[in-house]
Amino acid sequence: MVTWCPDWPVVAALAEDGLPTHLPAAVFHANRVVASNAAARTSGVRRGMRRRDAQGRCPELKVYAATPDRDVRAFEPVLAAVEEIRPGVTPLRPGLLAVRAPGRFHGGEPAGAALLAERLVGLGVWDCRFGVADELFTAEHAARHAERQDCLVVEPGESVPFLRGLPIQVIEDLDAVSLMKRLGLRTLGDLADLSAVDVRDRFGRQVAWVHRVVSGDGAEALAPRTPPPDLACHVDFEPPLDNAETISFSVRQTADRVVDQLARLGLVCTEVLIEARCEGSSEPASARVWLHPRWFTAADLVDRLHWQLQGGFRAGDIRAPVDRVLITPLTVVPDAVHADGLWGGTDERVERGIARVQGMLGHEAVVRPVLQGGRAPADRQVLVPWGERPTGLRPVGPPWPGSIPPPAPSRVLASPWAAAMIGAGGHTVGVDERGGVTCEPEQFRPGPSGDWQPVAAWAGPWPVEELWWESSPRRVARFQVVGVDGRAWLMTWDAGVWFTEAAYD
Repeated sequence: MVTWCPDWPVVAALAEDGLPTHLPAAVFHANRVVASNAAARTSGVRRGMRRRDAQGRCPELKVYAATPDRDVRAFEPVLAAVEEIRPGVTPLRPGLLAVRAPGRFHGGEPAGAALLAERLVGLGVWDCRFGVADELFTAEHAARHAERQDCLVVEPGESVPFLRGLPIQVIEDLDAVSLMKRLGLRTLGDLADLSAVDVRDRFGRQVAWVHRVVSGDGAEALAPRTPPPDLACHVDFEPPLDNAETISFSVRQTADRVVDQLARLGLVCTEVLIEARCEGSSEPASARVWLHPRWFTAADLVDRLHWQLQGGFRAGDIRAPVDRVLITPLTVVPDAVHADGLWGGTDERVERGIARVQGMLGHEAVVRPVLQGGRAPADRQVLVPWGERPTGLRPVGPPWPGSIPPPAPSRVLASPWAAAMIGAGGHTVGVDERGGVTCEPEQFRPGPSGDWQPVAAWAGPWPVEELWWESSPRRVARFQVVGVDGRAWLMTWDAGVWFTEAAYD
C-alpha cells in the first residue's frame, strides 16, 4: 500500500507559516515552479513555469523557496502516525510512503486505508490518497488515481493491464518523455510493445526499468525504516516548584540523560524544544525552541531552561508553580559533523554569552552575516539569526554577470550615500546605452558632506540591467574609484544619479 499526500512541499511550507491550505501557493527552485497546490493550478500555475509568469497568472500567489529539510521535517509526524497503525514504513520521499498492505488485519485494504486516512486527517493532512497493488510502481500510480481520502485497489494479477493504459507522462524523465511523444508513443502499453534492448539503448536506464515493470518484471522490494528512538525526556516535581534556580538545579540529571542517550547513538543535538508545565494545566505555560551553532551540552540545556524560566516568571507567562519540564531534541546530527578541528573551535564562553543575550532580546535580535550570490555588495550578504542554519540563499558558485571583480569591499553602507563625479569642464560623468562613460572622471565627492578631490585611478564601468522583465527595468553601472588620499570607493551610476555603495578601507 502506498500513501500519497499531493503537493507536499507546498503543504509543508504553508504549515510552517501557519497558513490554511486553500491559499494559492507554489514552491520554486531556480525561479521555476517545482510544486503548486490546487488553488494555484486553478489560476493557471503549472510545474516548470517561470516565477514571473506564475505571479502574472496568480498575483496573490504565496511564493516559497524549495527547502528539502522543511519537507522531511514536516513529513516525520505522518510517518510516525502510520507506524502506530502499521509498522514497517518505507519512506519513498516527502509526501510518499509505502507499507505492507494492512488488509488482512483490518478486514480489507479499503478498511485499512480508511483507518490511516482518519489518523492523517487528525494530523491536519486532509488530502491523502492510497493505492494497493502487487508491486510498488503500480501501487504508487494507483494512489495518484485515487480520490481524496480514498483507496484504489488494483486486484492481484491486474497490474500489467492497469499500467499499460497510463499515459507516457507518468515517467519522471522529462527529456525521455518528450522524445517518446515525438516518436508517437502515447501510453506505457506502447512502450511495453518495444524490445527491451531498443528501449535501453534509446531512452536510458530509468525508462528501461519502467519497461520491465510494465512487462511484468522489475518489481522493487520494500525497505522499511527503523523507527527513530524517542529522545524526549521529562522530569516531574512533587510538590511543584516556583523558583527558576531550584527548577534548573533539579533538571540537571534529566539534561545529562538527554545528552547521554544521544551520545550512545553517536548523535548531538543542535535544536531543542524546552517546555514547562504549570500545576493544574495540561498545556505548557512556557515553550521555546533553542538553537545552538554547534551542539548542546547538559550545561547548555540547563542554562537555556534557566533563562527561559526567568523570562517566563518576569513576563507573567508562568503564573503557577511548575510541575513538569520536558526536553525534546528536534534536530540531531552525527557527532562527527561538529567535531573540533585541530585548531580548536569557538570559545564556549562566547557562545553561552550570545545565547543568553538572544534569550533576553529574542531569537531574531542576534544575527550573523552569511555570504550568498549576487551582483551588488549589499545583495551578497544576508543576516541569519545566531545558531540557525541559513536556507534559501542564492548560490555563490554560478557566475553573476555584471558583478564587480575582487577584491570585495570591506565596508558596505547600510544606506547608500548621495555622491557626485565630474569630468573636464565640470560635466557630470555618466554612462551611455553601450556601457561607456560620457567623459573621463577627474573629480568626485563620495558623500553629500565631503570635499571634492581629484581621481587618482578608476576602473569600470560594470553595467547591469536588473528587473529587465518588469515594466520599469533598472539599469545601473558600478565604478571603483581611488582618490588622491589613497581611499577607494565603490560608486554606482543609477538613473542619472551617483551613489556610494561601499568602501575599500
